[in-house]
Amino acid sequence: MSVHSWLASPRETRRVLERHGLVAKHHLGQNFLIDDTVVGRTLDLAELAGGDVVLEVGPGIGTLTVAMLPMAGAVASVEADRGLEAVLAETCAQDSERFALVMGDALRVGLDDLRASVAALGIEGLDPAPTKLVSNLPYQVAATMVLRTFERMPSVWRAVVMVQAEVADRMGAIPGTKEYGGYTAKLALHARPTGRFEVGPGSFMPAPHVDSAVIRLDRASLDDPATGASLSPAQVAWCAQVIDAAFAQRRKTIRNSMGSSGFGKPELDEALSRSGIDPRARAETLAPDDFVRLAAALGWR
Repeated sequence: MSVHSWLASPRETRRVLERHGLVAKHHLGQNFLIDDTVVGRTLDLAELAGGDVVLEVGPGIGTLTVAMLPMAGAVASVEADRGLEAVLAETCAQDSERFALVMGDALRVGLDDLRASVAALGIEGLDPAPTKLVSNLPYQVAATMVLRTFERMPSVWRAVVMVQAEVADRMGAIPGTKEYGGYTAKLALHARPTGRFEVGPGSFMPAPHVDSAVIRLDRASLDDPATGASLSPAQVAWCAQVIDAAFAQRRKTIRNSMGSSGFGKPELDEALSRSGIDPRARAETLAPDDFVRLAAALGWR
């Protein structure tokens, strides 16, 4: 059996950490992946190619990074822990010409920062804009990071991410279930789940107290109900505002929740009627397409 990542074992992970005098930092959500089978299945979902620029958030010691580097055009990894900078320089040395490391908070690193870091590698013919997000994400920022990437980085068309199993449930939830909420509906404005597998605590060191899952999301826009054209960025932003208002008071009807969020009742009643939405319905029963119709009936802003 071929090895995808030479770091994906308890022995090698311990060696690297001990050599640098490091331990897992719980406040940064560090649980190091030690299961090479999980690495291989993640790569299968990612389907990396030579033209891909991978955005990786939270590379840790580089367990997934070293497996991706030979397959992608470049990997731009964002790491918050300064103590891992020297570790990554060592573990990724073999493919350093395709490896860009950005130190900092991933939620504050923008598209321009990533493009500049990849452009600095000087890889001829490679567009430096990231095309895929492939990461074993720090769990405390995972949901926000995925949505923000699809919102702010239009060049990213696929995400393959390790998250808590319950977060993966939210990402792929259907209306009417307890997992479905405003986050699910807003993510659906950008992407659809297209693959998933489960990962147990034993695949990490130290073992977390939660189950995990790797989920794949592919970009897929919703359409303007009037024109059939894909929603523009401004329309998507307006739909997100409508969704936030609808879920602001989850136990209330959509009419009352949105009314409490500043929408005028007469305007709202007319829009709900035009959209074919029962004003007594609750937000969690509505599909993403319903919110798009409602946003359009309220008038694109």
